[in-house]
Amino acid sequence: MKKLSLLLLLVVASLFASAQISTNIYWVQFTDKNDSPYSIDNPEAYLSPRALQRRANQGIGIDMYDIPVNPQYLQAVADCGAELINPSKWLNGVSVHVTDPAVIEAIDALVFVEVVRNCPNDLKAQEWKERWMAQEMTPVQANRSFRGYYGGAEDQVKQLKVDLLHDMGFDGTDVVVAVLDGGFYGTEEQSCFDNMREEGRLLGTRDFVYGSNSVYTQSTHGTSCLSTMAAYDPTNMVGTAPKASYYLIHTEDGDSENIIEEYNWVSGAEYADSLGVDVCSTSLGYIGFDLSQWDHPFEHFDGKTAPMTIGAEIAASRGMVCVNAAGNEGDGICTLGIPGDAEHVLTIGAVNADGNRAYFSSVGPTYDERIKPDVMAMGEGTYVASGYGGWWPYYNGDGTSFATPVLAGAVACLRQARPYATVQEICDAIRACGDRADNPDYKYGYGIPDFSKAVELLHVAESEDASAPIISLYPNPTQGDVHVVLNGVREAELTVYDITGRRLYAYSFNGLNNTNLERYLNTLGQGVYFINVVSEAGNQTQKLVVTK
Repeated sequence: MKKLSLLLLLVVASLFASAQISTNIYWVQFTDKNDSPYSIDNPEAYLSPRALQRRANQGIGIDMYDIPVNPQYLQAVADCGAELINPSKWLNGVSVHVTDPAVIEAIDALVFVEVVRNCPNDLKAQEWKERWMAQEMTPVQANRSFRGYYGGAEDQVKQLKVDLLHDMGFDGTDVVVAVLDGGFYGTEEQSCFDNMREEGRLLGTRDFVYGSNSVYTQSTHGTSCLSTMAAYDPTNMVGTAPKASYYLIHTEDGDSENIIEEYNWVSGAEYADSLGVDVCSTSLGYIGFDLSQWDHPFEHFDGKTAPMTIGAEIAASRGMVCVNAAGNEGDGICTLGIPGDAEHVLTIGAVNADGNRAYFSSVGPTYDERIKPDVMAMGEGTYVASGYGGWWPYYNGDGTSFATPVLAGAVACLRQARPYATVQEICDAIRACGDRADNPDYKYGYGIPDFSKAVELLHVAESEDASAPIISLYPNPTQGDVHVVLNGVREAELTVYDITGRRLYAYSFNGLNNTNLERYLNTLGQGVYFINVVSEAGNQTQKLVVTK
């Protein structure tokens, strides 16, 4: 089965030849995932061990969103004459490049194709994006007066109290961050990334725009964003997660503005999920396009309509903390960029070193009147690395694009400190520790968070959960001998699930009839299991790790 899965993946990968993004781009939406060679029962065929472990840590099972697009469907679309670009299992479709209208007709006639939609460029939207990017990439003379450990990044690190996490030993070690952006020109030569490269913490790259072998083209935007987290150049610049590991993923086409870039991002996030990424940092946002079916009017900012927002919500449900820029469109009613409206995404606005909101920072509310942005970080006068090496290594820039990775690095440190916290718990803790948590609004959200308080808040939650377990499982991890004891209750209903969420066994336990239960648990093979316990004391789920 594994050999078959690998072969299918290689066949599918070979179909995705590099394609220049143009107006001849279409989205092919499939109706189902029927007759797929992949299954929920064999997630190892499409998710890495690290991805499965991240889900186990948070008690997340496998579902149909995780099943890859049916490779037979992809082959059929390619056989019609289309050039496949990026498939999306979460959205169940594929972007294609087609120049012959007859090919579109042939694809549309396939019984498993729901609809084929054109995704043209939008010059007005491109102008909007260029204003955003130009503002961020216009340098201010770097402040060279800093000579402490963090160098010029001291204000932005200490504003979030991330230095206190570093003092506790939480610097991002063993946490994996994906940066999804428009290009990483100059990253290879920037000296502030030397330590990351030398320690093997630059784990990989992937281009979802052109399918090329390099992400180090088009823009220095991603390089500057990366530096706010990954830089390690003491007394010059140290970022918020200087010891985390990183993937660099290119999803934004800097030469045009096309709705397909939302789909590129979803494919990039799926790739990050499959690798076991913990935190996704995205400094991109989208608003409007030419065709009416792609427009993003106010009513689309409801957390469930735009393709990228849907993808971001699914990404969060897989256990990744997604951090996204609010946008640089200033005041108004919902000036956010997609997917800043997503409910389970941390949407980040910009403040200056004094904590005052930057005039350009986008505001909420969402269409359904939720608070956005969620929290703020330093995005005015942010100290960042350039992509131009030794002759212009650092500068101060403006933009929510820079506030976002500053905070994403802090999230990576928080994830290191609390590896078993869920995405919801982490996001809730960050909001609760904002300096405006008692009175959030549509400009500042919950304010500037204190990450030293967030780590303590999550510690209290963990302690409360662990203080009164309904059952005790020991030893845990175990090599085979499992014992179960009831704590303070007379009876409980137990249900055993595997890592995919599949129900394996149910048992009514009164504390005395443990022989059959323990005999069953001792038959479990190596892996991670979840035991749901229901009694008069409440409902708990406990993890059992079998190492035999």
